[in-house]
Amino acid sequence: MPLAGLTTLGVGGVADRVIEVEDAGELVAAVHDADEAGRPVLLLGGGSNVIARDEGWDGDVVAVRTRGIERNGDRLVVQAGEVWDDLVAHTVENALAGLEAMSGIPGSTGATPVQNVGAYGQEVAQTISSVRVYDRAEKNERALTPAECGFAYRDSRLKREPGRFVVLDVTFDLEPGRLSRPVGYAELARRLGVDIGDRAPLPDVRDAVIALRRGKGMVLDPADPDSRSAGSFFTNPIVPGDRAVDGCPRWPADGGRVKLSAAWLVEHAGFGRGTRDGRVGTSSRHSLALTTEPGATAAELLAFADRITATVQEKFGVLLEREPTAV
Repeated sequence: MPLAGLTTLGVGGVADRVIEVEDAGELVAAVHDADEAGRPVLLLGGGSNVIARDEGWDGDVVAVRTRGIERNGDRLVVQAGEVWDDLVAHTVENALAGLEAMSGIPGSTGATPVQNVGAYGQEVAQTISSVRVYDRAEKNERALTPAECGFAYRDSRLKREPGRFVVLDVTFDLEPGRLSRPVGYAELARRLGVDIGDRAPLPDVRDAVIALRRGKGMVLDPADPDSRSAGSFFTNPIVPGDRAVDGCPRWPADGGRVKLSAAWLVEHAGFGRGTRDGRVGTSSRHSLALTTEPGATAAELLAFADRITATVQEKFGVLLEREPTAV
């Protein structure tokens, strides 16, 4: 099976073997058996944060299709394969606040703690109380606390130790009520007609976020070529305060540092919306999203991304880091 059909970027060669698992026991068994046999393992959920290699995968691709949401008061235990946006919709429908600003993000729930996914002022680390994993090094199951997960901006221990931990389920502690968490992002506040720090009805926040994302081509839609992407391709760089770039939007970060707008850097380095290089390029609606056309290769995409990185560093002295993982 071509990996291109299992990822939102639509690139990647043929996988040696694809195994679909439907519960945590099957997931652990599939990974354990491959490890014991010495076969490489590639875990795939929604395939929205992966750049699959053109050469394919000479080993097992484990497609995580586990499902289930268990509620205990304001706490949800969610299986890794649960579609993320379905979970967010579930929390909004059941008056649980904390995930609403992350509506419309593609992918599976198990992938969210790895990247510490976030959008419009919220991050999953703000609500996660534990992550149950299979530790391939220790060959056992364990629950990681938030401290053990080592969450940082678009980062975690799960990401820094690639391949070691297989996420089985994620536990979220949410806030009961029909109003959102305080709105912490200016663009979303303007869309809702509220001030920063105000709360708004959960359905209104979800609708506003999806509308904003759709306007940027960041809601998966087979009819929208701009959604053939991994969302934001680069993270917003965090630099010392004296390294800020004139004119570039910035936000305070820890330790006297500032977070810069990667989208502004990309655009002002000459890669504005709709910049194309053959079958790859920037989205026509958002310079931070890189998109592919049918037939594009991972090599083309990465070469284009490297051009952007090199140009931004040369022009502004700032190093951009990729958000999706190249395997």
